[in-house]
Amino acid sequence: MTTSEEELLPGTRRALRHRIAVAQAEGRAPSLVAAVVRGGRAVWHGARTCVDGHGPDENVQYRIGSITKTFTAVLVLRLRDEGVLDLGDPLEKHLPGTGAGEATIAELLAHTGGLAAESPGPWWERTPGSLRPELSDVLGEQPLLHPVGRRFHYSNPGYTLLGALVEEMRGTPWEEVLRHEVLEPLGLNRTTAQPQAPHAGGWAVHPWADALLPEPVEDLGRMAPAGQLWSTTGDLARFAAFLAKGDDRVLGAESVREMRTPAAPAEAADVMDGATYGLGLQIQHRDGRLLVGHSGSLPGFLANLTFSVADDVAAVVLANCTSGPLLSVVGADLVRIVAEAEPRIPEPWRPLSEVDRSVLELAGQWYWGTHAFALRVAADGLVSLGPLSGNGRSSRFRANGDGTWTGLEGYYAGELLRPVRRPDGALSHLDLGSFVFTRQPYDGEAPVPGGVDAEGWRGIG
Repeated sequence: MTTSEEELLPGTRRALRHRIAVAQAEGRAPSLVAAVVRGGRAVWHGARTCVDGHGPDENVQYRIGSITKTFTAVLVLRLRDEGVLDLGDPLEKHLPGTGAGEATIAELLAHTGGLAAESPGPWWERTPGSLRPELSDVLGEQPLLHPVGRRFHYSNPGYTLLGALVEEMRGTPWEEVLRHEVLEPLGLNRTTAQPQAPHAGGWAVHPWADALLPEPVEDLGRMAPAGQLWSTTGDLARFAAFLAKGDDRVLGAESVREMRTPAAPAEAADVMDGATYGLGLQIQHRDGRLLVGHSGSLPGFLANLTFSVADDVAAVVLANCTSGPLLSVVGADLVRIVAEAEPRIPEPWRPLSEVDRSVLELAGQWYWGTHAFALRVAADGLVSLGPLSGNGRSSRFRANGDGTWTGLEGYYAGELLRPVRRPDGALSHLDLGSFVFTRQPYDGEAPVPGGVDAEGWRGIG
C-alpha cells in the first residue's frame, strides 16, 4: 500500500486526533473542531464533541472573534496597494473628526495607536451594537490612553476605526466590501457576518461544575470589523493558505509577507514570551519555530489560526465555549506534530538559469575590518551576505537594476550595497551603508576609512 505525499501518515493523524481529544476533554469544551493545512490545502480535519452521534465537520460555523481583525487588515492593505492611501498617513487625512486622528494607519493595524483596549459603557461583546451607533460611542471621550506609536496596546476600537476607514474609502458597508473583495475571490463561502446553519451554539461552562449556560449572540454593529465574523475550519484553512502565499486576486505575496513582519514595539513581558504583532497578525516564537496567525474569542466561542511559513504547515482550531482549552497552544501543537513527524521536503536544487558575470564576480569571501564574510548568489536573483562563522549581521539583498543592491532584513534592511570599481574597471571593494568590505583584511589597495598602516601586518618581536 502506498501513500500520496499529500496525505498525512496514519501515525501523524492519530497524534493530531489525540491532541484535540485531550484539548476537548481537559478544556471541557462542548465541541472542538480542527484542521491542518499543508502545501496550500487542507490535509486533515478532526472533531470532538460531547453530543453522542453528532460530529461537527469542516462546514459547521463557529464565531471567530478577533480573527476578524486579520480580514479587516487585508482590506486596508488592498487600499494601500491600490495607491488610495499610505500606511504612514494619519487617520485624520482620510477619516477626520474621530479624536484619534493623529495615529497613523500602520499604527492602528499594529495596535500602537495609543487607543484603549475596549469601548466604554456596557460590556460590548454581550450587548447589542445599537448601543454604540456612532464612532464617538465606540471611542468615548478619551480615546487615547498612551502616546501614539510608543507601545503595543491591543485595541478593539482601533480596528473599528479601520473598518470605518474602509467604508469611507469604498463608500460601501464593511461587510459588503469584505464579501466582494476577499471572501468571494478566495471561495470563503461559509464565512459570514451573521450565523448561517449549520452553526454551533455558544456556551459558558461553569468553572466548578460540569454545567452549561447558553451565551447570547449579539450583532456588534460598529465594532463588527474587530470581531463579528462566523467561519468554519474549511474556510479558515483556505484563508491560512492565502496568508502564507498570497493571491494576486486579493493581496500579493509581498503584501501578506508585510502583514507577517513585526510592526509593534514589544512589552518586556512580550519579549520574554517571544511574542509581537505585525499588521493584523500575531507573531510568536514557540518550540524553536516562528508562528504567525491570530486568536479570537467572544462569549461562547474560542478560535485560533496558526501557521509556520518555514514548515509550510497551518492549523485551525475552533471551540464553542467562553473559556476552556488554550487554543493558541493547541494550534501550535498541531503545527509541531506535523512538522516534526513529516518534515517539509525541500524543492530540488537547481542551478541558475543564466549567469550574470558582473554579479558572479561579487561572490566569495569579503572582510569587514578583520571579520570574515561570504557573499553568495542565489537562484532567486538575490544575493546574501553573512559571517563565515558564528553570529553576526547578515541579510539578503535585492538588485536595484543599476548595479546596486538593497538589504531586505536585519541590520542592513533598506541599506544600500554598492560595488565600487577602480578606474580600470576591476572590482575594488563593497560599500555597505559606508562600511567598506575588502577582499583581504584591511586591503591596502582599497580606500579603507582611516587608512592602512604603510608597513602592513607585523608580529611583535
